[in-house]
Amino acid sequence: MDSQKNTCIDTLCHLESDYNNGAHVAVLNHLLATNGERSKSYGDDRFSEHARQLIRKACEAPEAQIWFLAGGTQTNATIIDCVLQPFEGVLCPETAHINVHEAGAVEFTGHKVIPLPSHEGKLDVQDLRAWLVAYFADETAEHMVRPGMVYITFPTELGTLYTADDLVALHDVCREYGLLLYVDGARLAYGLAASQDVTLPRLAQLADIFYIGGTKCGALCGEAVVFPRGNAPSHMLSRIKRHGALLAKSRVVGAQFEALFLSEGDVTLYGTIGRHAVSLALRLRHLFVECLGYQPFIDSPTNQQFYIIPNEDLDLLRRHIGFEIWCPVDEHRTACRFVTSWATTEQEIEDLHESCSKSGSIRVGQRM
Repeated sequence: MDSQKNTCIDTLCHLESDYNNGAHVAVLNHLLATNGERSKSYGDDRFSEHARQLIRKACEAPEAQIWFLAGGTQTNATIIDCVLQPFEGVLCPETAHINVHEAGAVEFTGHKVIPLPSHEGKLDVQDLRAWLVAYFADETAEHMVRPGMVYITFPTELGTLYTADDLVALHDVCREYGLLLYVDGARLAYGLAASQDVTLPRLAQLADIFYIGGTKCGALCGEAVVFPRGNAPSHMLSRIKRHGALLAKSRVVGAQFEALFLSEGDVTLYGTIGRHAVSLALRLRHLFVECLGYQPFIDSPTNQQFYIIPNEDLDLLRRHIGFEIWCPVDEHRTACRFVTSWATTEQEIEDLHESCSKSGSIRVGQRM
């Protein structure tokens, strides 16, 4: 989430976010190549159907039901409202996107967001279990918002990752208490690229619902919502349309996901995009820690990198890098976010690295 915009225009390297560019050229070329073809509307087009087939194959989930929506906040608010009962709420870590950066979109649909402690962006299964034990032991529980879902993001808002064991533990507690496990995958490409043990098929086994992010992962717009076991509520198209979220030109998103999941062997563009961004993020980490001596704010293995910057360096840094102010650390230092993406180039990072390595400090910035 963009916490605070800087006003730098002619920066050497734009690392403000992973949605500050257009789309991957392969996605644009596919849109152009198919632009002249007539198609059906509302998801019945051949592009959307082929994209669904490709996603089912990538997830190893042949029964999966898939819908294409426009953006992350719309997807979260729509899907959560579609699957929960009117009296149910959603449990999440307190740093979750739905709790902090969606302007109350989920609550606007009538469902309470119930925040639990955040551990570097993650929800701890012990905290979840303790809350559920206390809730169901309360004799007045029927007068309270009933939990119906657990919401997490992969990767988290702080770029951290759940392990496969973490997801299994959350899945098991959700099964025990009859809750749905919903995974927000706005940056899923980058999370999968950085994970040691979570794959798309594994995620499809453990989550009841998840979405594959396109907007932040090489598409112009669009998210693919996956019900991996064909477990969507009835009349899902009508439910989505009631929220104003049904795309008449679903082909626009479907064709983009078709391009993202077309594969040569086991290699998809979606996977390549993720690996590219994570690789450059790790090179950025070397620059910031080893060359500039900045301290990490949190240990993120993904494309979102957070560093503690002395306040006197902020304006100097802005001359050369676009980034986000995240939060104050103390009166002298600020945590800032730097985000690589499919659009970040190796040359940008190399030039930045070379210039800073020569100077040993961002303060000698005239050579950058």
